Amino acid sequence: IIGAISMATHEATGSNDTIYHVTVGDISIAYRTYGSGFPLILIVGYGSTMHIWESAMIQGLASHYKVILFDNRGIGDSTTGSEPFSIGQFSEDTAGLLNALGIQQAHVLGWSMGAMIAQELVLRHPEMVNKLILCSPLCDANMFPPSYEVIQKLTDTSGTPEERGMRFISTLFPDEWIQNNGQRIGEVFFRPMGIIPEDTIGKQSMAIAFWTGTTERLGEIGSPALLVAGTDDCLVIPDNSRFMSKKIPNAQ
Repeated sequence: IIGAISMATHEATGSNDTIYHVTVGDISIAYRTYGSGFPLILIVGYGSTMHIWESAMIQGLASHYKVILFDNRGIGDSTTGSEPFSIGQFSEDTAGLLNALGIQQAHVLGWSMGAMIAQELVLRHPEMVNKLILCSPLCDANMFPPSYEVIQKLTDTSGTPEERGMRFISTLFPDEWIQNNGQRIGEVFFRPMGIIPEDTIGKQSMAIAFWTGTTERLGEIGSPALLVAGTDDCLVIPDNSRFMSKKIPNAQ
C-alpha cells in the first residue's frame, strides 16, 4: 500500500498549497495536510475535489487538528485506477490513505457522498475512526428522497453553463438567502476546482445508485457521531439525519 510520495504545487483557494501523492492499491491519491495534532480527515462529496473546502474552514480546523484533504479516485489530481467505482471502494481508498500516512486512528468528516463513504469506513474499519461527523448524510437514498420537481431541475441539462449553474443554485438555496448573499455564492461556486472528468461523474453517480445503504447497520456504529443537516436542504432532506441520529447509538 505504501508507495513513494511525490510533491507538486497547485493553485487553490487563492494560495499555493503543496499537493502530495501516495500510492494506495491501484491508484495514486492526491492529498494535502494542514496543522498539527490529532488527525482529522475530510471526505468530499459528489463531483467535488479537495479544493471545495474553503481556506477559512481549513485554517480554523488546522488550529486544533492535523487536517487531511484528498481527492477521491478519478477526480482532481488522483488517478482512476482499475477497480470498479463503488462507495465501498471509496471507503477502502480512504482507509488505505490513512494507512499509507501511518495514521492508526482519525476523526472523520464526510460531506454528502463523502458521508456515505464515512459510514462505510467506520463500519468496515471501526478501529480507524475516533469521532464521526456526517454532513448532509443519508443511509438510504429512497427513504426520504427529494421531490420530483427538485430532481427534474437538477437533472435539466438545457441552456448555457451559466444558466444551468444558476438553475442549480436557485434550486438548492432559498430565494431570500440568495438575494442576501450574492457575494457568498461567488466565493463558494466560482473558484477553480481542478480536474472533474465527466466520465468520473458518471461513475460516481452509478456508485451512489448501487450503494445498498447502511439502514440495517447503523446500530453497529460505535464511534460518537455528529450529524449536520440544513433545515432548508431540499436535496438531502433533514429527516435523513433525524432518522439516523435515532439509530446510531451515540449520535446527535
